[in-house]
Amino acid sequence: MSNRYDTLIVGCGYAGSILAERLATQCGQRVLMVDRRDHIGGNAYDYYDEHGVLVHKYGPHIFHTNSDKVVEYLSQFTEWRPYEHRVVASVDGKHVPMPINRTTVNELYGLALETDEEVQAFYDERAEPMDFIRNSEDVVVAKVGRELYEKFFRGYTRKQWERDPSELDKSVCARIPLRTNDDDRYFGDAFQQMPADGYTAIFDRMLDHPNIEVRTSTEFTDVEDQVEYGHLVWTGPIDEFFGERFGKLPYRSLEFELRSEPTPDGGLKLPRATVNEPSFDVPYTRTTEYRHMTGQLEHDWTTMHVEYPRSEGDPYYPIPNEETQALYKRYAALAAERDDVTFVGRLARYQYLNMDQVVGQALATFEKLVASGRVEASGTRA
Repeated sequence: MSNRYDTLIVGCGYAGSILAERLATQCGQRVLMVDRRDHIGGNAYDYYDEHGVLVHKYGPHIFHTNSDKVVEYLSQFTEWRPYEHRVVASVDGKHVPMPINRTTVNELYGLALETDEEVQAFYDERAEPMDFIRNSEDVVVAKVGRELYEKFFRGYTRKQWERDPSELDKSVCARIPLRTNDDDRYFGDAFQQMPADGYTAIFDRMLDHPNIEVRTSTEFTDVEDQVEYGHLVWTGPIDEFFGERFGKLPYRSLEFELRSEPTPDGGLKLPRATVNEPSFDVPYTRTTEYRHMTGQLEHDWTTMHVEYPRSEGDPYYPIPNEETQALYKRYAALAAERDDVTFVGRLARYQYLNMDQVVGQALATFEKLVASGRVEASGTRA
């Protein structure tokens, strides 16, 4: 087989896989994909463990979106199973809903608030209004006051980011809603479902095309000079592509402790899929029991992940502050000069993105490639 490819894609996660599928099916391109890991699917990769429990290798991945376009695209490769994620936080010896809602307030403070207005009044009494929101601490304290901030946000955030919320961009804590009703769902999106056969099955089907060749356990440098290609799609860290010329972009990483326990009664161990540990005295941030979310509600074993934030390891979360954004912009300026390379995905753009956002970004990137005339759409798959 020829070593000539129309496009070389580095990274087999959502961004790379979607570009590969679109270029192969819509443009008739011959695509080579490489990934340094030994599997496809990026951080969404899942597998069945030795007990038959479906496990998300890199921590819980819950699919939720408000984009019909994203759902329509992914539905070509999967059936769906309804699932609404629920999280409780371990606070003051109780498991209470997170994000904070009416139930949280009533259980923690022994109250019987019944209306949205009563809960809002509770928050308002404790809030510390500010003329200017500077950081993540300000976001929370301005809404609910310092006590709830300390109970739910400060310790968890310090563990997750190794920085106090006062040192982080306001976007970090602004992502978490504050509720006055008793809605205990973690997300509020219109579409909340899980792929019926898991995430890896989506990628298997997406990349099942004669024009797509996949090589795992393969670095870009392994093939860079060994194959010919017309265009490069880079989904890895942008600073790595440029040899860390201006310095390394920092990330937070995670270490997962895998726990499997027998459940002879077929039941579950945790009260909800995820239990958060906001206290700074607890070294980990959360525990997730996968059977809650995979639909395996009756099983003689259960498998859980305990998450420990780390400063070293696989890049998970870009660190959101002014210094890191300034550094990223220097790399982005270099990327803008490279017509021969398309940078796409959370690592290539140094963004914290949900799965649906990466899908949307990849689809939009393909459309831009077509619109620019770099590729010609002529395929058949919708």
